Amino acid sequence: MNLTVIGTGYVGLVTGACFAEMGNTVTCVDVDEKKIQGLKKGILPIYEPGLDTVVNENHKAGRLLFTTSIAEAMRDSNVYFIAVGTPPGEDGSADLQHVLQVAKEIGQHLDRYALVVDKSTVPVGTAERVRAAVQEQLDHRGQDVTFSVVSNPEFLKEGAAVDDFMRPDRIIVGVGDDRARELMQELYAPFNRNHQRLIFMGIRDAELTKYAANAMLATKISFMNEMANLCEHLGVDVENVRLGIGSDSRIGYSFIYPGCGYGGSCFPKDVKALIRMAEGRGYEPTVLNSVEIRNERQKHRLFEKITQRFGADLTGMTFGIWGLAFKPGTDDMREAPSKALLERLLAAGAKVLAYDPVAMETAGRELPQTWLADGRLILAEHQYDALREVDALVLVTEWKPFRHPDFKAMKKLMKRPIVVDGRNQYDPRQMKLEGFEYSGIGR
Repeated sequence: MNLTVIGTGYVGLVTGACFAEMGNTVTCVDVDEKKIQGLKKGILPIYEPGLDTVVNENHKAGRLLFTTSIAEAMRDSNVYFIAVGTPPGEDGSADLQHVLQVAKEIGQHLDRYALVVDKSTVPVGTAERVRAAVQEQLDHRGQDVTFSVVSNPEFLKEGAAVDDFMRPDRIIVGVGDDRARELMQELYAPFNRNHQRLIFMGIRDAELTKYAANAMLATKISFMNEMANLCEHLGVDVENVRLGIGSDSRIGYSFIYPGCGYGGSCFPKDVKALIRMAEGRGYEPTVLNSVEIRNERQKHRLFEKITQRFGADLTGMTFGIWGLAFKPGTDDMREAPSKALLERLLAAGAKVLAYDPVAMETAGRELPQTWLADGRLILAEHQYDALREVDALVLVTEWKPFRHPDFKAMKKLMKRPIVVDGRNQYDPRQMKLEGFEYSGIGR
């Protein structure tokens, strides 16, 4: 099939590359000329394990094309995926201006039956607004063209997106007519050879399913963080509690690891947007509000632990940070707990040495330049460089190289052998035997 994917961000690029990998001809469109030229040269705008190989191999094979022109991409295609960003507005609701602008442009060039697919994470009712935007342009042009709009939300984990797309747990498709259903069934047939993964439902049902899935996972994380904080007050080890409840098949072990809060482009944005959707209909989402409050507070737990140990004034002290990305496997620092920690440490007068295996370029680009210019924040070239003469190490992101470090080398480099573990990577008993003062989350 000939497909057009509009938007070459995280969702769009993975979607386009993986469909091309399955033999389709895909044209990816983006308004950013620099990004498109980079992709043509094999330079990806994001870090995602394995994606560069899929993109470059399919581009060389002629199955994956890049352009800045929607009109050009639409000439040989009748399936258009909208995969542009839906950033949160000031009130937390999803901003649909880019989605609706794309719908408008599709309507300006549409001249035969087409399937318009909402791939972006969008609020309930967006497909109706997309349909209206396309139809408005057709009416303006005096064109009588039939088209369908479907919802096909993505369920990709950053750090495992290619594998998630190629071997999905489920493929949710919200449709309103048989022709759209048949086209989507044909498109996803290669992904269903082992067993049927397609789940068809109403369009509004599919739109909410995406939000509900992310909100459920965020709820598990916030609940476990609440339990971890309670454990500290009760003298309980949350790791034993985690193992105890995780063994219950109704609960499971996924997403019950306590830590310093969730971040990224999905959970924070989607929980906020779902809250705004509920409030917009006059319903108070009590559980979702609590999930959001707990997570925002959890991002400050590491700083609270530091000030409990060192006091409120950290002038003259240096802290090492391992991990800046919001999770392992990505360079994404959106809503990352590391940002909240950095801001408060620097405001309290501390100096910080920070290291991340992948997100250093992102950090240099996204963090306030004043932090770097005055030397209060130094981005270390190696993970052990972030330990030189520090008063404590704070582990924020659980990258694999941090899981089993050289503790003897660490002690030699650090001014004080103190570790604040925001992801419970280390065993408190082992840390004590190694001569470290250790503080985890709920340990």
